[in-house]
Amino acid sequence: MDINLPDVHAEVSAIFALYEQALTSNDVTLLDQLFWDSPHTVRYGVGENLVGIEAIRAFRNARSPVGLARELRHTVITTFGRDVATAMTEFARPAASGRQSQTWVRTAAPGHGGWRVVAAHVSLLPQPAPIQP
Repeated sequence: MDINLPDVHAEVSAIFALYEQALTSNDVTLLDQLFWDSPHTVRYGVGENLVGIEAIRAFRNARSPVGLARELRHTVITTFGRDVATAMTEFARPAASGRQSQTWVRTAAPGHGGWRVVAAHVSLLPQPAPIQP
């Protein structure tokens, strides 16, 4: 199996950047397009376990658009052949930091090269205790 073919890696890196832009601008329509339209799609979040695209859509539509900006760190995108990839990253917001993982698969769906998130996970990292004087 070919790992990180340059053209495939570039495709997934671009679609990952598009996803991040959609996430931080609360572009629910684009986020919906970038997830696999299937009852088998899974997104486990900080306080929710979403199974199926309908549950993910409902979560996205109910989520507050406030405070979504974040900084990414240590992003690792790995492609496997031409049709499967993983994207792992850490993120930091003023009030929280965490990590996110995604499994991307090239599907027959139109647009975005067919790339869709089929599984995702988001978790928060413990915040360090403030330094006492």
